[in-house]
Amino acid sequence: MSLTKEIARRKTFGIISHPDAGKTTLTEKLLLFGGAIQEAGAVKSNKIKKGATSDFMEIERQRGISVATSVLAFEYKDIKINILDTPGHKDFAEDTFRTLTAVDSVIVVIDVAKGVEEQTEKLVEVCRMRKIPVIVFINKLDREGKDAFDLLDEIEQKLQLRVTPLSFPIGMGYDFKGIYNIWEKNVNLFSGDSRKNIEDTIEIEDVFSSELDSVVGAKAAEKLREELELVYEVYPDFNRDEYLEGNLQPVFFGSALNNFGVRELLDCFIKIAPKPRPKQSDTRVVVPDEKEFSGFVFKIHANMDPKHRDRLAFVKIVSGTFERNTPYLHVRNGKKMKFSSPNAFFAEKKEIVDISYPGDIVGLHDTGNFKIGDTLTEGEEMQYKGIPSFSPEHFKYINNADPMKSKQLEKGIDQLMDEGVAQLFTLQLNNRKVIGTVGALQFEVIQYRLEHEYGAKCSYESLNVHKACWVEPKDSKSEEFKDFQRVKAKFLAKDKKGQLVFFADSAFTLQMTQQKYPNIRFHFVSEFEKVG
Repeated sequence: MSLTKEIARRKTFGIISHPDAGKTTLTEKLLLFGGAIQEAGAVKSNKIKKGATSDFMEIERQRGISVATSVLAFEYKDIKINILDTPGHKDFAEDTFRTLTAVDSVIVVIDVAKGVEEQTEKLVEVCRMRKIPVIVFINKLDREGKDAFDLLDEIEQKLQLRVTPLSFPIGMGYDFKGIYNIWEKNVNLFSGDSRKNIEDTIEIEDVFSSELDSVVGAKAAEKLREELELVYEVYPDFNRDEYLEGNLQPVFFGSALNNFGVRELLDCFIKIAPKPRPKQSDTRVVVPDEKEFSGFVFKIHANMDPKHRDRLAFVKIVSGTFERNTPYLHVRNGKKMKFSSPNAFFAEKKEIVDISYPGDIVGLHDTGNFKIGDTLTEGEEMQYKGIPSFSPEHFKYINNADPMKSKQLEKGIDQLMDEGVAQLFTLQLNNRKVIGTVGALQFEVIQYRLEHEYGAKCSYESLNVHKACWVEPKDSKSEEFKDFQRVKAKFLAKDKKGQLVFFADSAFTLQMTQQKYPNIRFHFVSEFEKVG
């Protein structure tokens, strides 16, 4: 099959939501439709005994939450679908932010009872900034929840999205009868039997026909007609171009746990979602159907198999084809590298692939050569942009709790930081190591993984830091910058890339520092455009 055809049949998307909105369950059911799994993992019951397919780290099984992005690929109706299931917990948001650089579209899952939650707002904001096409899936309709119109209003106001429903619920909770599929013009009846892979679908072109009354009952049919009339009046018609530009967001309703409304979502998704899109590098825009291969590392995962000390670098292919045993240029290191066993993913199941196409995610075994954001090409010197580190919100000194294991600790911290689990800063004054994380739970994850994967023990000490800012002087030789370095010496550190970072202990300190040193810029994201 030609490169153009392979690109056209690929859809790479991320699933994002607040914890417990049913994201991992939705992933499971999508895989079920793809025939990729015969029986969905009992996500609800007991995670330790039988975890969801996409949660494979030991700590995830114990906690029952997803803490790392999983990559899953399957085929459905001759479309190759790559799902990136992201952690919903706010403490792992940075992993999700980075994953959004590797997807071409996104499905946002919202709980019918809880509506839009804070974490969802942050993630959708990133999608909006990057103009990523978004589909909304309102989940758990078999439970009592908010009115459908109230939810649509909430999505528009809180997430600043412009929505158009492509399906609509008939009743809710105890009265939930099914869904009217606006996209396909049919009614899908709800039986509440989660063992059924596909529910009964009845073609109803005309909602005013008596057939609707006999299927759902006269009262429910009348209510649906009134609501649909309102939908057609209030919401814009679906327009694919507007959706692809990130200016219109289709909404679907369903119950992932009961496997309901998922097929409608998937069938529409494969028709409207974008194929792999062009990506901006530091020199030019790269288009997927270019012959020359290029791709970038958006995630590094150490010890996917604790029995073997393996690190996998996840590479999103942007252009050309990636072939096994072919030398490619690691741009940052300036070295050519060959990969004898590139992996395709099905959660923790991996298989070696000979050739991969734009949109695909490949896992490359890594002995420490890769960092997040690294670019691989067939020889062209360029770097992909847009994989920043965000300013952490929690800071602690990290100490070695077992002096006999200092080498293991050093190696463990080094590898976990390359993975992007957290950020490491070294204070300039005394070389003490500080770990900064987006969420407090990450400290636990680091401690757990250092002990169980590297045999090293660490302890933490509190550190009062309000914000870490990357420092960019207008002139690094100026008296102003020298004064800043002298006065703030106690609060200066270097990050892992050697960039200068300022630790402000309060919002007031930061404000005063910005006023005192007007020719120094303070950034909350590590990847910034250099001045001059």
